[in-house]
Amino acid sequence: MLTLDMIWDAQAALRGVARRTPLENAPKIGENLYIKAENLQLTGAFKLRGAYNKMRSLSPEEAARGVIACSAGNHAQGIALSAAKLGIRSVICMPAGAPISKVEATRGYGAEVVLVPGVYDDTAREAARLAQEHGYTFAHPFDDPAVIAGQGTIGLEILEQLPDAEQIVCPIGGGGLISGIAFAVKALKPSCRIIGVQAAAVDSMAQSLAAGHIVTVPDRDTIADGIHVLTPGSLTFELCRQYVDEVVTVTEDEICAAILTLMESQKTVAEGAGATGVAACMFGKVDISRKKTVCVVSGGNVDVTTLSRVITKGLVKSGRIVDLATRVVDKPGSLIGLLQIVSQTGANIVSIRHAREDERTDVATCTVSMVLETRDQEHVACIRDALQSKGYPLLR
Repeated sequence: MLTLDMIWDAQAALRGVARRTPLENAPKIGENLYIKAENLQLTGAFKLRGAYNKMRSLSPEEAARGVIACSAGNHAQGIALSAAKLGIRSVICMPAGAPISKVEATRGYGAEVVLVPGVYDDTAREAARLAQEHGYTFAHPFDDPAVIAGQGTIGLEILEQLPDAEQIVCPIGGGGLISGIAFAVKALKPSCRIIGVQAAAVDSMAQSLAAGHIVTVPDRDTIADGIHVLTPGSLTFELCRQYVDEVVTVTEDEICAAILTLMESQKTVAEGAGATGVAACMFGKVDISRKKTVCVVSGGNVDVTTLSRVITKGLVKSGRIVDLATRVVDKPGSLIGLLQIVSQTGANIVSIRHAREDERTDVATCTVSMVLETRDQEHVACIRDALQSKGYPLLR
C-alpha cells in the first residue's frame, strides 16, 4: 500500500544520502521544456532513491540475511551503494550483456555480481532462485512500495522547483519511477499530466495498459537497457492505470538523436533510457508547444564503448550526416562534376568511395558512395534534389 506520507518520509530519509538534482529550462530543445537531471544523481541514476529507501526499511533480521537484487545496472548500483552505507551484504544478478561500466560500478560499490544470460526478466528468475536457496532478502527494482515511495520523491522535488509544471514526461521500464512520480504529483496537483515513454522495441507497459491487463512482450534489442523490461510489475501496472494519463513510444533512432541533442544543447550525458522522454518531445510524440513540460532524464550511465555508435545514429536521424550513393559515367572529369554539385550545396565530404566493379553498374559507369556532413534533414533533401536534377540517380 502506497501513501503520500510514505513519500514524504522517504524524502526526509534521503536528505544527505541522495542529491536534490537540478531542474533547468532547455530552450534549445523546446521553449516550454525543462530537464529534471537525475543523470546527475549519485550512482548516475534515480535508482538510489528507491534502493536506499528499501534498504533502510528492512528489519534487522532481513538485513542480517543479506540482500539480493536483479537489475540491468542502475538499481544494482543503488542497492550496492545503499548496502555499503548500511553495512549490509548485497548480491546483484545482472544481464550478461549489461554495459561493462554498470557492472564494474556495481562491483566497485562492494556488491557481489552474478552475471545471468538473457535480459532483466532472466535475472529476476535467477535472483528469486538464489534468494530461496540462500535465504537472501529480495529487493525488487520496481514492484515494491518502499522503492516506489523513494522514486516518488522526484515528483515532490519537481513541484517544489517548478510549481507551475503542467505535464511531466517520464521513462517507463517496469514502472517504479513513473508510479512514484505520478502518485505524488496527482495527490498534490491533479491537473498536472503524467506521460510515460517506452522504447517501441520493448513496450510492455504500453501494451499492458492498452490491453487492460499485464502483457509480456517478446524480447527485442534496445539501446535503452535501463527500461528493457518484458513484463511490468503488478503494483506498478495498477498505479499506472490509475495515475498515468498517457504512454507513448519512441524508436531507437529517436533515442539516439535525443542523446546527441542533450549532449550538444544541455552539455549533459544521458543513457538510452534516460533520453526517451526528450526523444518523445523532440519528435512530436508529446505536445510541448503550450504546456510547461518537465522531462525526467532518469540516468546517465551510458557505456562509452557504444557512445560513438549512438552519436553516429543520432547524427543520421537529425540529418547531420547522410550516406549517399550514385552513378557517374566512367570517363575523365565525371567525378569532379559530381563533387562540384555537392560543394555548391554546402555539404562537407567526410568520406568517398569510387568503385568501377559493382553489381549495380554497367561497364560504362562507376558507383560513387559518399558520407556527407550536413545541417539538417531539409539540407539533406536539397542535396538529393540537386543531384537528381542534374541526372545523378540515387542508389540509397
